[in-house]
Amino acid sequence: MSVLIFSKQDQASGNFNNGEILEKKPIGFLQDGGELKPYSNLFYWADAWTPSFRSTIGLHPHQGFEICSFVIEGSIKHFDSQQNKWIELKKGDAQIIRSGNGISHAEEILDNSRMFQIWFDPNISKTITQSATYSDYKHASFPVLKKEKISITTIKGNDSPFQMDSEGIEIYEIKYDDGLHEINLDSKKIYSFFIKQGNLLHENKNLNEGTFIKIEKESKFNFKASSDLELFEIRSPLKLSYSAYYQRFN
Repeated sequence: MSVLIFSKQDQASGNFNNGEILEKKPIGFLQDGGELKPYSNLFYWADAWTPSFRSTIGLHPHQGFEICSFVIEGSIKHFDSQQNKWIELKKGDAQIIRSGNGISHAEEILDNSRMFQIWFDPNISKTITQSATYSDYKHASFPVLKKEKISITTIKGNDSPFQMDSEGIEIYEIKYDDGLHEINLDSKKIYSFFIKQGNLLHENKNLNEGTFIKIEKESKFNFKASSDLELFEIRSPLKLSYSAYYQRFN
C-alpha cells in the first residue's frame, strides 16, 4: 500500500535548444537522475513547454515503444518519416507513434505551448518486428462524462477512439469542483496522477501544479480540491503479462 508524491524538485529536468524547450520529467531516463524509475508499462513521462518562442526538435529515430503526445496548452506540430508531412495538434489533441521496427520523427512546440510526451512499453520483444504506425486524435473525439462535482474526459478507455497495444492502459483528464472528493481504486492497477492545475490537499499535504502522484495497492484516495483542480490520470496494470524492457535490463 503506498501513495508516493513527487514534487517538481523531485523530478528530473531537461531542455532542448539551449533552453528554448524546458522539461520536468516525472519518469525520466536512467541518466536523467530523477527519483522515480519506470514501472508497469510506463517507461518515460516528460512535461515539456516553450517559455516563449516556438522551437523544433529535429528528426530522430524510435523503435519498439508507443510514444504518445498530449497537448496541454497551445499547439504542437509533428513530422514523421511515414506521413512525410507536418501535422498540427492543438490543446486537448493527442497522437500516438507505434514505433515498431523503426520510424523517425520531429516535433515543434509552438509559442507558449506545453505537452506531455509519454512512452509506453507494449512488449518490445514483439513490437520491434512490426511495422510502425501513427494516429492522431482530436479533442472533440474523446467522450466527456459530467457527474456531480467532476467532469471526466476519456482519452484512452471505453468509447474512446484512441488505440494502443500496451495492455491495460486507461487515460483520463478530470476536472474537480472545489471541495472534498473520494476516488475508489482497483488494487490490480497502478494510478499515476499529474496535477495540471489547481491544488490538491491530501493528509495535510498541499500539492500544487506539476506534482506527480503514484498510487498502488490502495482501495481509496481522499483529497480536497481547490483552485479549479485538473488531474491527468493514467491507470496501468500492477502486473503485466510480459516482462517490460526496464525490468528485463535493470
